[in-house]
Amino acid sequence: MGSTSHDASALAPGAHTFTVDGVRQVYHVAGTGPVCVAHSGGPGIEWAYLRTPSLEAHFTMAYVEPVGTGASGQLDSPDDYRLDTYVRFLHAVVAHLGEPRVYLLGHSHGGFVVQRYALDHADRVAGLALYDTSPVTGAEFWAAAMAGLAAYPQRHPDRPEAAAVPAAFAQIGGATDDESLGSALRAALPVYFADFWGRQDEFAPFQAAVRIWSTPAGAQDPTPFDVRENLAEITVPVVVIVGAYDFICGPRYAEELHAGLKDSRLVVLEHSGHFAHVEQPAEFTEAVVELLKR
Repeated sequence: MGSTSHDASALAPGAHTFTVDGVRQVYHVAGTGPVCVAHSGGPGIEWAYLRTPSLEAHFTMAYVEPVGTGASGQLDSPDDYRLDTYVRFLHAVVAHLGEPRVYLLGHSHGGFVVQRYALDHADRVAGLALYDTSPVTGAEFWAAAMAGLAAYPQRHPDRPEAAAVPAAFAQIGGATDDESLGSALRAALPVYFADFWGRQDEFAPFQAAVRIWSTPAGAQDPTPFDVRENLAEITVPVVVIVGAYDFICGPRYAEELHAGLKDSRLVVLEHSGHFAHVEQPAEFTEAVVELLKR
């Protein structure tokens, strides 16, 4: 355990608050088993969308409320919402939990945070679940995502609502306050699912609950994200999980992660988009839990 101070109460069920460099950091604990710290995506999206009760039967889940969102504090400058900041706050949470090693689950942008964390703090990581994420972003990444967005109405020609989704997505970029940004994101959310319209009654509550904060969401990180050359340095067991219909962090990026990692298993969920934990929760949970057997 070294010099890490262990406070058992840090893993008691419920919401927890401590400070990192004077900024409030909140996380939520639920479940039993080995500790798995979950980092949500966005950036700027509320943690709660990623809560997965079925995982809590196997792990003590610690869900981070990323800085700038929810009950966590705001940073002084919008320019500080960068990948290295999220990694620093994640490290503070892991240290606060007092476990020598933890599993990490990173979804989408949270997957970028977790990859960088695993490279910087290999000694604290027991295993990784890289979920609908990528080892690289940049112009090509965004061009592919926008092509997927533009093609979305053709996937659902019988649903006139599908035709409105690309325009709703375009509103996200122009939104400057939390409310208008949240409305735009909720209107665009169907593109993130494999079959939103066929399961609309099931997914509508999830859609309605999504919240986002405009300052972290709109921050521009000056450093391009690309860890492809470094993936082989990650030697812990990894599961790479991707929805076959994910338009933004799709199978090509999951395959790139899988190819670059030393010890990874690739799980493609055929009936999911970007939210397999609600689209195929049993299969998603099985894929993450398999880390415990390796």
